[in-house]
Amino acid sequence: MRPRPSPSSLAASVPASRVDRALLEAVIALVLETGQLIVAELLRPEGPRGAGDKAEIDVEVEVMLRQGLTQLLACDFVGEETGVLLADHRYCWVVDPNDGTRDFLQGHPGSAISVGLLDGCVPVLGVVYAPRTDDGPDCIAWVQGLPSLLRNGALTAPRVGAGGLEEGAQVFVSLAARARPTENAALCAPATFHPIPSIAYRLARVAAGDGIAAVSLYAVSPHDVVAGHALLRACGGGLWNEQGQALGYATPAVFNQPVRFCFGGEERACRELMKRPWQILLRDHVE
Repeated sequence: MRPRPSPSSLAASVPASRVDRALLEAVIALVLETGQLIVAELLRPEGPRGAGDKAEIDVEVEVMLRQGLTQLLACDFVGEETGVLLADHRYCWVVDPNDGTRDFLQGHPGSAISVGLLDGCVPVLGVVYAPRTDDGPDCIAWVQGLPSLLRNGALTAPRVGAGGLEEGAQVFVSLAARARPTENAALCAPATFHPIPSIAYRLARVAAGDGIAAVSLYAVSPHDVVAGHALLRACGGGLWNEQGQALGYATPAVFNQPVRFCFGGEERACRELMKRPWQILLRDHVE
């Protein structure tokens, strides 16, 4: 079991004239605090509130994150639930309060809070926190200038897996893969596929070296991936669409390229995955 992160009280005001380790630690504290709301919601006797892709707790978490983050660093903000505020500030928070909502509402662990910070259009800070997984809570974080990732408070060597799609490597895909194991096994071979609800958490785990690549067959938005993209930047990985175009941000709310499928991780593995017929999984449902 992974070491359990210890939530700490968030100071109401943290000096944030620079984007640095102190800011990262304050963001982590805030994210861990909001993660307690996610866990409490998942454990409600009657189940989480909401239906489809909308959970009531998502709005509640984002309101708390928006207030806390803009106290730490007053700048632009892009949120999935509470909207966009763009005023040409140098920095912009980009937030998904509960990536993987549909699976969360069905009671599955593995959804994640995703908090990224753009400097211009460059991801310079990322915190991805899955408060409930099969192996315990997991928080993966980085800020530009930090020599390695922080995972559950401990520095880890920056290492996106290398070697391409080799036997023993893992490709992280959505939870829908459980319903199509034969097809997913073939699409990821000779690596193995591993289902995880949240694309943000899939990218984070690739950055931490748990897998070689992460795939989304859903048209992601910046709030889904900015934090994970920052973590990949720290570890030599990248993010591409199905055409092989590197993803960046024309604005904090819009990609520089259209995205149908998304591939993140080690470049050689991702480019091999792009060539494979993922469309076969979309005949019956979106993964």
